[in-house]
Amino acid sequence: MVAAPCARRLARRSHSALLAALMVLLLQTLVVWNFSSLDSGAGEQRRAGAAAGAAEQQQPAAPRRERRDLAAHLPAARGGPGGRAGGGGARGGGPGGARAQQPASRGALASRARDPHPSPLITLETQDGYFSHRPKEKVRTDSNNENSVPKDFENVDNSNFAPRTQKQKHQPDLAKKPPSRQKEPLQRKLDAQDKRQGQSVLGKGPKEVLPPREKATGNSSQGKDLSRHSHARKSGGGGSPETKSDQAPKCDISGKEAISALTRAKSKHCRQEIAETYCRHKLGLLMPEKVARFCPLEGKANKNVQWDEDAVEYMPANPVRIAFVLVVHGRASRQLQRMFKAIYHKDHFYYIHVDKRSNYLHRQVLQFSRQYDNVRVTSWRMATIWGGASLLSTYLQSMRDLLEMTDWPWDFFINLSAADYPIRTNDQLVAFLSRYRDMNFLKSHGRDNARFIRKQGLDRLFLECDTHMWRLGDRRIPEGIAVDGGSDWFLLNRKFVEYVAFSTDDLVTKMKQFYSYTLLPAESFFHTVLENSPHCDTMVDNNLRITNWNRKLGCKCQYKHIVDWCGCSPNDFKPQDFHRFQQTARPTFFARKFEAIVNQEIIGQLDSYLYGNYPAGTPGLRSYWENVYDEPDGIHTLSDVALTLYHSFIRLGLRRAESSLHTDGENSCRYYPMGHPASVHLYFLADRFQGFLIKHHVTNLAVSKLETLETWMMPKKVFKVASPPSDFGRLQFSEVGTDWDAKERLFRNFGGLLGPMDEPVGMQKWGKGPNVTVTVIWVDPVNVIAATYDILIESTAEFTHYKPPLNLPLRPGVWTVKILHHWVPVAETKFLVAPLTFSNKQPIKPEEALKLHNGPPRSAYMEQSFQSLNPVLSLHINPAQVEQARKNAAFTGTALEAWLDSLVGGTWTAMDICTTGPTACPVMQTCSQTAWSSFSPDPKSELGAVKPDGRLR
Repeated sequence: MVAAPCARRLARRSHSALLAALMVLLLQTLVVWNFSSLDSGAGEQRRAGAAAGAAEQQQPAAPRRERRDLAAHLPAARGGPGGRAGGGGARGGGPGGARAQQPASRGALASRARDPHPSPLITLETQDGYFSHRPKEKVRTDSNNENSVPKDFENVDNSNFAPRTQKQKHQPDLAKKPPSRQKEPLQRKLDAQDKRQGQSVLGKGPKEVLPPREKATGNSSQGKDLSRHSHARKSGGGGSPETKSDQAPKCDISGKEAISALTRAKSKHCRQEIAETYCRHKLGLLMPEKVARFCPLEGKANKNVQWDEDAVEYMPANPVRIAFVLVVHGRASRQLQRMFKAIYHKDHFYYIHVDKRSNYLHRQVLQFSRQYDNVRVTSWRMATIWGGASLLSTYLQSMRDLLEMTDWPWDFFINLSAADYPIRTNDQLVAFLSRYRDMNFLKSHGRDNARFIRKQGLDRLFLECDTHMWRLGDRRIPEGIAVDGGSDWFLLNRKFVEYVAFSTDDLVTKMKQFYSYTLLPAESFFHTVLENSPHCDTMVDNNLRITNWNRKLGCKCQYKHIVDWCGCSPNDFKPQDFHRFQQTARPTFFARKFEAIVNQEIIGQLDSYLYGNYPAGTPGLRSYWENVYDEPDGIHTLSDVALTLYHSFIRLGLRRAESSLHTDGENSCRYYPMGHPASVHLYFLADRFQGFLIKHHVTNLAVSKLETLETWMMPKKVFKVASPPSDFGRLQFSEVGTDWDAKERLFRNFGGLLGPMDEPVGMQKWGKGPNVTVTVIWVDPVNVIAATYDILIESTAEFTHYKPPLNLPLRPGVWTVKILHHWVPVAETKFLVAPLTFSNKQPIKPEEALKLHNGPPRSAYMEQSFQSLNPVLSLHINPAQVEQARKNAAFTGTALEAWLDSLVGGTWTAMDICTTGPTACPVMQTCSQTAWSSFSPDPKSELGAVKPDGRLR
């Protein structure tokens, strides 16, 4: 009895000690948890947090995430917040992943041992890795499918996809529920809807291959396109003849992929389609079980074709005529026109489909197509996505259209994008195809077929809706046929196109049904149909193209924002690749990819190689302009950040005009801005970004008349090497921006237009040298240290990039990113976070300005404070400066514009201004007579009259 109180006291003490230990462990975990989702992978861009259930390269998502979190937490638990949180080892099976963990940890510890002022740093180890806590993707949707699994792109596992998260700027991402917990409330919700409606929620028929019967808005070429051939769409031509019943089937949705898709889909229509497709498949009503094979051959036919560059001298008496189908998207109208100019000949035909979302490009295409009788634009438009079934629908509908154009007697179908360019002349192509007019040219994968099926995802069920490819579960490959695939760029003869477009036999009908629910269907449908059809002996395993595959950079897990799968994409050609176009080992006539916005020099080299140099003194050969905004698009297509900065650029341009052109005593060169920008172009010279060109309307104060001007704004240099220079020589350049393209190693947000709610990425470019660890420090406009971390730079690393997990909003003003080696300054770069004058495209209200422009609560950009580093770095926080920032945050109207313009004027220069039309200013230059304006001559992209030889170039 005496021992009982002692035992109770001992139990209480043990219980208290246990609770204390648990609290310590919890605190340690919380300190580093913010960094546990740092991830590496050369150029990999993907969602984190709750959306990180998406499949990752080389490892199943859930086990990989567990290993990553464990690797992040253990060092921190041992060494406190200074431990390594997220590094190359977190890649879970990537090249050098596990091997690189130990050196990184040693480097971090060695750095701490030398460091007289240790601080809570993140240590990142990289070979071009991308480390992101909460990535916010702004990736362009790509209409042009690429092979998702090139020959040596192996260890991709796509096993689990989690719901997308809402943007959570001020709190960490919540862990997702496991699928088993998601299923139960979701099923209850679906059942409740069924009871309320008295029927199943599965209200829409299964997806068909045919494109929608809709008219393209604003397609003023329809009269031209259809007046010469009035044809009605054949019923059932290419549609999926799936079994349909009056009452849509209802089933228990138990698959984790289908449940994940239902929870992530945004629209009710898409959720209904997902549920119906899943149930039809589960009931065996969707996929064909067996397909008839009509090829008399055993195995795959592969005709061997030869080509002689001199064969063009022996042009046949009856040369083939080609139907070029251009499937284009984006805003690179000048690059498209240059490519069109290079492939044009009066004897061929050009059918152009512009993505439904690319209205600016559609307007440009309609305009130049009217100049030529053998060019037509589709009267229908689809929103094609990477990997989507919509691209196959686009090709099939284009084939039906071309076959029904009785005034176009074409022999071959060739698909191209704006990223293609010819590497042989039109005459050489015609001579070659005339010799092999009965052949079909497709590039096969060239690997074990079962492995191709698995890596390509052909044994998985996919559905396209809400401009996304949803993975819904597994399926069986139909029996009786050989499945093949490879590149979705091909040359097909008319006989086979007729067969694919209009045949109702078992093979074509069921393959259209099967590929309606397939990832990357255009990369396999035509291969499979040809190999199993009566035309199988016409297959040539060569699509006559050269593609710039750089698998180290291009074959990471891409396109996860639009496809539930890992994707690959080729790189752009650069001048050092030119020798590849001159190979003669196999017939090749086209190459891809080319982007003038990345490198135009290679296009100029290739153009000169094919057609000779332009005359000496030809203007604009080294310049490139690409539109980013056009007035008919509407300002709703602009972000508040872009709209804010474009208006500031206009005001600064008008001040330059007044200071440089205005004379005392008269107002002929003084202007007042009117309305929003009319257009905005990116301007490049010799493949270097030169700034923005903003066309805008103004009122001339001398005559009170409207004029239209164009202003050129160039960014100032913001990268500066430390003075005196350190002995550290590996750093070549540093930059901050958004939309980092790890494949091409540049920021797609040219000019780095950033606002308070953006999540900036810091990039560094390195020269070769020994392994080193550097410290990166982010400092806000009032000298608050927002983030600091270490990066281990391996000897072979060329680029590093990292997005620190900063709490938003960022304080507006000029930020500084400092790079130190052993705490000795190496270099720094600055970037502007612009205060917004617009919110939801309307002038910002006082309460919105205060919310966005005051920085994060308590100036806490991260959970831990780095204030102890301020004395070490001689960064003193001035109370007067902090108070002024607080006052600035309340500005609206003209006071806000004045603050913004002072900031923009410190980081941008108004280089020049010109007029697009009549002006009352006697010394104002005309835009067409400048070398920089978007209205200046650009002969390389301008389309003129057809020459006597039938060409444009």
